Amino acid sequence: MTKFALTPLAATLPSTVPFVGPETQERAMDRAFDARLGANESVFGPSPKALAAMKAAEIWMYGDPENYDLRLALAGHHGISADHIIVGEGIDGLLGYLVRLFVGQGDAVVTSDGAYPTFNYHAVGFGGTLHKVPYKDDHEDPVALFFKAKEVGAKLVYLANPDNPMGSWHDGATIKAALDDLPDGTLLILDEAYIDCAPVGTAPNIAADDPRVIRLRTFSKAYGLAGARVGYAIGAPDLIAAFNKVRNHFGMNRAAQSGALAALADQTYLQTVVSKIETARQTISEIGRENGLIPLPSATNFVALDCGRDGAHAKAVLGGLVARGIFVRMPFSAPQNRCIRVSCGTDLNLSTLRRILPDAIAAAEKG
Repeated sequence: MTKFALTPLAATLPSTVPFVGPETQERAMDRAFDARLGANESVFGPSPKALAAMKAAEIWMYGDPENYDLRLALAGHHGISADHIIVGEGIDGLLGYLVRLFVGQGDAVVTSDGAYPTFNYHAVGFGGTLHKVPYKDDHEDPVALFFKAKEVGAKLVYLANPDNPMGSWHDGATIKAALDDLPDGTLLILDEAYIDCAPVGTAPNIAADDPRVIRLRTFSKAYGLAGARVGYAIGAPDLIAAFNKVRNHFGMNRAAQSGALAALADQTYLQTVVSKIETARQTISEIGRENGLIPLPSATNFVALDCGRDGAHAKAVLGGLVARGIFVRMPFSAPQNRCIRVSCGTDLNLSTLRRILPDAIAAAEKG
């Protein structure tokens, strides 16, 4: 067997990915899911104007490596300058660049136990040391996160608001006030992937050039462009400029750039989707209650349903749904893993869930 000369760090890493995709599960089952309600994509799709723009894009050409037009449009949308914005291959790609910029072998980073795992994946991949704090009442805990950051001398702290996988959120004033306790030299990564689905006031009123914070946004959720992989970060110009040291300058394809531009310009369609998300959240909550599950309040495009016992029981319910053709996911860590997580879907998707969920619960009860 050939032995490749991997770096010492790479040789120690597991060959894995943070998520098992629904496509992998479909191949294993040799059938397609009837309802795809696990990846928090927007089944309502992108703006028709975005689809038209992507179709018209001259895909034989490389995308603009500066993402100039999209950065300029985003700057106008947020009332800031374009040098506060970097565009990348979704929030996942931006997290990878951030970790590469900040984390060396043994450097401390802090996150919540059970929070979005892609940050952990990148941090460990660059040799970082993960430190975790528990959730508090199913919310990420900024006070505990920042205290831990001070205790371990963390380079980075990851906080999602609203949160994935629980759907919980803090109002913006709470986040802003907590920043007073962020230690000097620590950067807060504020993941706002679901901010478009959240109540007014969830986004904190923080200056774009505040050097303590970098904010991550995406077109993958309410904008309906998950497959195009378009995300962006808002931060101090010196920090944003540092991305040019490590980013893949041709990472954004031309069609994705065109689609994101058109989607951003169609705020009327975005609000239509947000309304559909609100309705779907209500329906998922109703279906959960009908079956003895407790829906958690959500400011995202999914609802966490408390199955009322432990992680093993929730996993059995999830397994029952998957076996019956419904793709869902669940939190990884206790006690949040007592829940399953159901993405917002179409009326047909949710009627399928309503029909199948009682059988999945019954099978889980039988053990």
